[in-house]
Amino acid sequence: MLVGCLVVVALAACTGAPPDPDRPRPGPVDVGDPYVPGHGNGGYDVVAYRLRVRYDPADDRLTGHATVTATATVALSRFNLDLAGLTVTTVRVDGTPARHARDGRELVVTPAHGLARGTRFAVAVEYAGVPAPVESELGVGGFLATPDGAVALGQPDSAATWFPVNDHPSDKATYDVEVTVPDGLAALSNGVPAGRSSSGGWTTWRWAERAPMASYLCTLVIGDYRVTTSTHAGKPMVTAVAAGLPVDGPAAASIARTGEIADFLAGRFGPYPFDSYGGVALADGRISYALETQSRPVYGPGFFPAGGPNTEVVAHELAHQWFGDSVSLDRWGDIWLNEGFATYAEWLWTEHGGGRTAQRAFELRHAATDWSRPSVDPGRADLFGAAVYQRGALAVHALRRTVGDEVFFRILRTWTAERRGGNATTVDFVALAERVSGRRLGAFFDAWLVGGTAPALP
Repeated sequence: MLVGCLVVVALAACTGAPPDPDRPRPGPVDVGDPYVPGHGNGGYDVVAYRLRVRYDPADDRLTGHATVTATATVALSRFNLDLAGLTVTTVRVDGTPARHARDGRELVVTPAHGLARGTRFAVAVEYAGVPAPVESELGVGGFLATPDGAVALGQPDSAATWFPVNDHPSDKATYDVEVTVPDGLAALSNGVPAGRSSSGGWTTWRWAERAPMASYLCTLVIGDYRVTTSTHAGKPMVTAVAAGLPVDGPAAASIARTGEIADFLAGRFGPYPFDSYGGVALADGRISYALETQSRPVYGPGFFPAGGPNTEVVAHELAHQWFGDSVSLDRWGDIWLNEGFATYAEWLWTEHGGGRTAQRAFELRHAATDWSRPSVDPGRADLFGAAVYQRGALAVHALRRTVGDEVFFRILRTWTAERRGGNATTVDFVALAERVSGRRLGAFFDAWLVGGTAPALP
């Protein structure tokens, strides 16, 4: 157990009789994650999103119809969805008009009648406008117009810039996405391709992600792309490379190895967790990062300079399909569970290709690490810092050295199997590692994740 860093104990004070759980009341307007104040909402659990959007690059205008199906976890008199900008015209709850109001990035919905606890309900929202990008520690994100289309991408902010959403990874759901764009443009999203149709100069692309997905992992890429559709391991593989990138260049060569790399990682982490594979290479230099958008990672052009392919970044984003996408964060302060394992996957892939061994990478990084910066609860400013990525990877390899290869990879495969499609915390991982290994590991994880001095090499 990581004392003082990994466990949050909530104390409830007695103030008389408890509130009547069957009396409708407003749902919380914040999920309570200090890393993203104002994000997420409470009182319900989203089951599914059905998004139908139309985008015209000529005027950068998006029109949308979103149906959010959810279950009330408390009796609700009203509830909120996250939506940044855009104008909402109508809201219906189970087909009945509902009152709606805006409060910053919150869409406040008051149904005609209260919703009983345990009730499944559907919220239909009609909206339109010119979406706006956002800035975060990762860089520019959200819905961003490009010279030939648009891209919706970012962490932790992106989803609420183009559809109403419970915008926090703790509330995962399935997605059906229909995107209508002018003929000749591609419109890519997550999951399995579900058909395409054209009418009147417009083409509608359909996508279905049936595995639960965190909202920031939902992407939309519109523009002039070379789209390749194939099959890998019996599942659809859809990759796309921006037309502005060389046909035989490093981006195309790197993404072409997606299936091979995914198979290598499956041998270490357990079965690939989704129903499709893929990747998208952008040409817009404003996107300075790659993101593990579920089943179809998106890569900024800076990862593919002139020269040979960069398969390490592909290994990193594909590792996230297990660590971050299938097993998702319950709170952003545990992001090392995503990035530490994905960074370690780079080390494994490099070693597999005949390059530097994981042990040598461990030794070099250990010597260069600033141990004053913790991997767990690193602070919002360091959400994407070296302590999360590199120190996190150090902890992963140190665990391997401590428990041995057989137990280590059994820990990883047990984690991805038992937590598949769900959410987890660092405390959960420590408990599982102790259970599988049969060892007490609290002091070990304290030292490697949050301790202020360098642990000895195991």
